[in-house]
Amino acid sequence: MYEQIEAARAVIAARITTTPQVGLILGSGLGALADEVESAVTIPYADIPGFHEPKVVGHRGELAIGTLSGRTVAVLRGRFHFYEGYSMQDVTFPVRVLRALGCDTLIVTNAAGGLRADWQIGDIMRIADQIFLPGMTGHHPLIGPNDERLGPRFPAMVGAFENELVPIAREVAMEQQLTLREGVYCMLSGPHFESAAELRMLRQWGADAVGMSTAPEVIVAVHGGMRVIGFSLITNLALPDGSPANHAEVLEAGEAAKPRFASLLRGILARI
Repeated sequence: MYEQIEAARAVIAARITTTPQVGLILGSGLGALADEVESAVTIPYADIPGFHEPKVVGHRGELAIGTLSGRTVAVLRGRFHFYEGYSMQDVTFPVRVLRALGCDTLIVTNAAGGLRADWQIGDIMRIADQIFLPGMTGHHPLIGPNDERLGPRFPAMVGAFENELVPIAREVAMEQQLTLREGVYCMLSGPHFESAAELRMLRQWGADAVGMSTAPEVIVAVHGGMRVIGFSLITNLALPDGSPANHAEVLEAGEAAKPRFASLLRGILARI
């Protein structure tokens, strides 16, 4: 994998003149923030070895490198998912490349179903911890031989989301008069939206939001020594007695929340 990462890094490095400090992964409906990157060099995923073309609506599939809020950033505009048939190593490969390019910080976002009846569609939740169910059942990005050049054999995940970026996020949210929820994100493999029984199980486990991405990316970022902060946009209420979820609803909620979400991320970047 190290050689594959270097091949991808070399292709990207040949097109840019700056070293990105912060990597951002923008989930469903949230990719418009990449349009605000100044002096951006935009590279389609199809041009980068090891990257795949996202097939999900709302994921454009391109890397934008430039300046945002005074920071040099590398923005992954969309992701490819485990449920599309890719391995966990494929899904997390872009994070490896961000690290190789020089990013020491990862801001990861997603669209998620809210498991709390007292929350609202459009709420933003800081991910305080995660439950990686596919990883617990054998689908893990670190399975196989470990390359010490990429990270340790047994990375610790306790405290993965607790770092100096957390008080910055809280402070920015307060200044912007934005209610910032905090909770546990659970990743399931998808692609189906959960049954009522599954939703009840997740609540009993202590999950506050559920989605189909993010957790393996966080693990690989931690494995590579990156500091991480993550946010879930609550695009639907995933309640056992509620209305069934649908992808159009997810995109609609993402569109409505874009200004608030983008403002929060810009504020955090400005203080990193």
